[in-house]
Amino acid sequence: MEADLSDPEINNAYLDVRSDASDTNWLLLDYVSPMSDTLRVSKTGTGGLAELQEALDDGTASYAYARVKYANDKESERQKFILVVWIGPGCKVMRRAKVSVHATNVKRAMPIYSLDVPARERDDLAEGPIIVRLRKAGGASYDRV
Repeated sequence: MEADLSDPEINNAYLDVRSDASDTNWLLLDYVSPMSDTLRVSKTGTGGLAELQEALDDGTASYAYARVKYANDKESERQKFILVVWIGPGCKVMRRAKVSVHATNVKRAMPIYSLDVPARERDDLAEGPIIVRLRKAGGASYDRV
């Protein structure tokens, strides 16, 4: 019942999103078929959370990893990483049931992130609220945000 994350492209895409030398700022993992427990990199992108939102399919469960840049104050910029567990509104019941176990496997494969974002609607990935949560999780805020 564990997710199969053995495809080396998953780790390559993860490292690419984490790399300061790359413009890639998100990756999306999808199941190879509706009945499979094997995950593969289905998409990557450079357009941030807005582009990631558009890449999600309402009929599936997916996992995403994204770099989020934001200004912590007037003098600095931070980069943090989020892990997204997407369960689309039209996702089948049996797939939904497996997501909690598979999400644990995905978190082991992509262990460095500041925020875990469960998403059921595209608006759950709106950049503003995520940045607020990242600031709160990040410690000191000199702008009192």
